[in-house]
Amino acid sequence: PEYEVLESDDLVHTGRLIPIYPLTEGLGARTVRRLVKDAVDHWSNKAPDFMPPDVAKRNRLMPLTTAIQQIHYPDTEECKEQARRRLAFDELLLLQLSVMAKRRDWQGDQPGHPMTSEGGRLDRFLSSLPFSLTTAQQRVLREILADMAGARPMSRLLQGEVGSGKTVIAAAAAVVAVSCGFQAAIMAPTEILAEQHFRSISALLARVAKPKPEEELVHTYSSFLDRPISVALLTGSVRKSDKNALQQRIQRGEIDIIIGTHALLQEGVEFQRLGLAIVDEQHRFGVLQRSALRQKGFNPHLLVMTATPIPRTLALTLYGDLELSVIDQLPPGRQSIKTKWVGPDKRERAYEFLREQVQSGRQAFIICPLIEESEAIEARAAVAEYERLATQVFRDLRLGLLHGRMTPSEKDATMRRFRDGELDILVSTAVVEVGIDVPNATVMMVEGADRFGLSQLHQFRGRVGRGVHKSYCLLLSDALSADVRERLTILERTDDGFKLAEEDLKLRGPGEFFGTRQSGLPDLRLARLSDIELMEMAHREAVALSEADPWLKKPAHRLLAQEVSRAGVKGEGDLS
Repeated sequence: PEYEVLESDDLVHTGRLIPIYPLTEGLGARTVRRLVKDAVDHWSNKAPDFMPPDVAKRNRLMPLTTAIQQIHYPDTEECKEQARRRLAFDELLLLQLSVMAKRRDWQGDQPGHPMTSEGGRLDRFLSSLPFSLTTAQQRVLREILADMAGARPMSRLLQGEVGSGKTVIAAAAAVVAVSCGFQAAIMAPTEILAEQHFRSISALLARVAKPKPEEELVHTYSSFLDRPISVALLTGSVRKSDKNALQQRIQRGEIDIIIGTHALLQEGVEFQRLGLAIVDEQHRFGVLQRSALRQKGFNPHLLVMTATPIPRTLALTLYGDLELSVIDQLPPGRQSIKTKWVGPDKRERAYEFLREQVQSGRQAFIICPLIEESEAIEARAAVAEYERLATQVFRDLRLGLLHGRMTPSEKDATMRRFRDGELDILVSTAVVEVGIDVPNATVMMVEGADRFGLSQLHQFRGRVGRGVHKSYCLLLSDALSADVRERLTILERTDDGFKLAEEDLKLRGPGEFFGTRQSGLPDLRLARLSDIELMEMAHREAVALSEADPWLKKPAHRLLAQEVSRAGVKGEGDLS
């Protein structure tokens, strides 16, 4: 039983909603509660309320003093929620103002390099494509070109579904930069994805310009920009001698488009005139890595891309230092992929269907959630599953194994064999989520599908359906809970990545939504990234404040400016 000696009407430990604070050995809950209560009572009414009165009134926000008191020792559940709402709004507003200040800092102090698409070179490139750009691609390209032509450096996030055609937009932007006498750099999170960009962009340029005899890591094309244009690949596994030679050619300005991994950020990589930096799969990189690539040039334009659809309000909050472009349309002819949730009683039928597809000349992925067996987590590990499938289920087929603990050269060798048709089935962990393009693969089978989020499952699904053949996604799950049924049924019914992202955010929260690889998620204490309404309110108010008083210099905003500087993401334009 809990009890309290009645010394006053203000109870701390009983008879009310009681806070639970984290403890350590030797420190009791009652002691911490008493100390915090004393501190709150003494100091809360001395905390200056930095929120402009008109903002607080417009959004019906509780006064700061009351919110601090009620978040610790609320009178009612409603008071507790109103206190959380006020303090969460504070966090989101400060975050918004911080990233907006960072963008002004990046764009405002020093001029960028205006780049125009005049001269017909971009038109020649676009007219050489074997397809027409979709309406969404044309809109996004116009937004990017308008940014690049401006006096301020571009800072833009490009979102688009798997297969929506982001690579050709990146190539078009690179062509504009090179035609204006600058270098372009494209950074990808994995060697496989970097190599894929290298091949794709080389193939696009080859359609409009005559290729010279190819080197392994540098492709050169003549008579395109009235001079040769060169594309190079720089990754961590490149031999040291080749890497040194490449770095020297980049520094001399002999390489126009450089495609690579984190290797682009290394100390030895110096550009002669970097004018455009493109970061692919933005959620794999943090703010510091973006900044490091930017610093390789003098105020280069920045374009970051992601195939992981992020709800608009979340994108505005996390990437408020970036303008937002969305390719919300797939190219014509892009297939819808038939998705089916498969329970434990239909596993053998799923194997049989996969075999039929392989026998008709197609290939398949089988995804497993872990690399090694774990007693704590009942998941079919890729290594054990590969051995079981190869020796028991598909003994007559050619299987390969791919997982994150393999060396880059081992991964690349396996992927090349699969891409070249030497393997029928690729058993893999989540490393295939991004950047693998095998048009002949028509089946994506995901083991333990209940262990992945909707957005990640949607990414897996996007690995098939990239060719002319009808494609399928089979979601295998032995878990039969109502939650699992609901999530997998949602995936069966919709192929809209943005709708799935919103559902994922509601069901799993931001940590699970992004996974542990997300860099730069804000450290929020009371706000939740699923607070969509609060986010929209905070963004609306931050925009209004930034337009009316960009550096918060007015006397009414002095306390707010101090709080942004104390709590925010500070740059050279520190608001203090």
